[in-house]
Amino acid sequence: MTDLLNPPTPSPAPAPPDAATPPRSHWTGVADADELARWTAVALDVAAVLARDVLERDRRGADPTTELEPLRASGLVTLLDPAAFGGGGAHWQTAFRVVRILARADGSLAQLLLYHYVNVANIATSAPAAERERFYRRTIEGRWLWGDSVNPVDPDLRLRPDGDGYRLDGLKRFSTGVSSGDRALVNAVVTGGERESDVIAFVIDSHADGVEHLGDWDALGQRQSASGSVRFTDVRVEPSDVLGALDGEPFSTLITAAIQLGFGNLYLGLAEGALAAARDITIARPNAWFLSDAERYAEDPFVRRLYGELVAQAAAVEALADRVGVLFDAETAKGDGVTAESRGALAIEIAKVKVVSSDLATDATSRVFEATGSSSTRSSVGLDLYWRNARTHSLHDPVDYKRLEVGAHFLTGVLQPLSLYT
Repeated sequence: MTDLLNPPTPSPAPAPPDAATPPRSHWTGVADADELARWTAVALDVAAVLARDVLERDRRGADPTTELEPLRASGLVTLLDPAAFGGGGAHWQTAFRVVRILARADGSLAQLLLYHYVNVANIATSAPAAERERFYRRTIEGRWLWGDSVNPVDPDLRLRPDGDGYRLDGLKRFSTGVSSGDRALVNAVVTGGERESDVIAFVIDSHADGVEHLGDWDALGQRQSASGSVRFTDVRVEPSDVLGALDGEPFSTLITAAIQLGFGNLYLGLAEGALAAARDITIARPNAWFLSDAERYAEDPFVRRLYGELVAQAAAVEALADRVGVLFDAETAKGDGVTAESRGALAIEIAKVKVVSSDLATDATSRVFEATGSSSTRSSVGLDLYWRNARTHSLHDPVDYKRLEVGAHFLTGVLQPLSLYT
């Protein structure tokens, strides 16, 4: 019988490749306690800075600009990049924890940083080995923040061959981070020439000629995530901008797994932030409900029961997210040893995180109002920020399909077909 409580541990990484063969990526092993402690401290400091004016910025809803500077100055934008080129040299488990910590304070900027991590990781998964150093050094030295125009349900971008390069045209919705960042990761279909119908990943200046930011992001939450549409008109794409073709090779598809696990940590952080804010409000509430035997709301058994339930659920989600973060690093460390089967098994573990973290975030960010009372619904309090952010981003892709993936695998062992959402 399947052991639900003790799933298989990740298989060990294969032996190092021959010295003549470049390693698939710089990610080896898993994060140690020192690495996690170091970057946790950095993330907590940055989160404290972002928390100071998060409500004011959320109400403005404008694309972030100066708010991105703490991410750059702290080294968080280069955390996952190779230490050999000046990056942080950290692991994915650490990056996921950083996203979680920032989400407690500012869900929008946590989302931007998560997408940046995944976008830059395309250097390791898609770029030829000989080109990686060039991409990484420019990114690290410029402290660039990468946005993206890759929304797979909106495949409307076309590359026309033009000399030794291409011209990019089309409209892409939900282009997170492009309008506020420095570089844009773009996926587009080649129309014409020898590479007809190939889907190519490339990187361009977010503010190059022909790149028009439409500023149409007007969502309930995640209002500073810079997720508006972008129109590309005759944008020049140089050969040196191209990372490579998207071909479904197992190691390269870990990018999608990374962003899904990042979502789980984002949702967990939003729930933790809501609980911390609600705790302060509850402790400060005078008196108690007139039918209660308690003297203060913080002593009321129903209030304590509510927090006990939500805090316990958050702890369980945190434990699962951390465990799967280790699994992710172990899988990534395999490099070319990643198989469709091992990658699919990891995706099931990530789907479990997605299910419980999404449910926790939407539930906890709503139910805390039961303990904080009607006065906490005032706009000046801002407790609604967590629910609005959780409700908005949790709709990125239907969590019910993650439930189906987990259930199907449990019953029959089937793995879901690869997609840009799996």
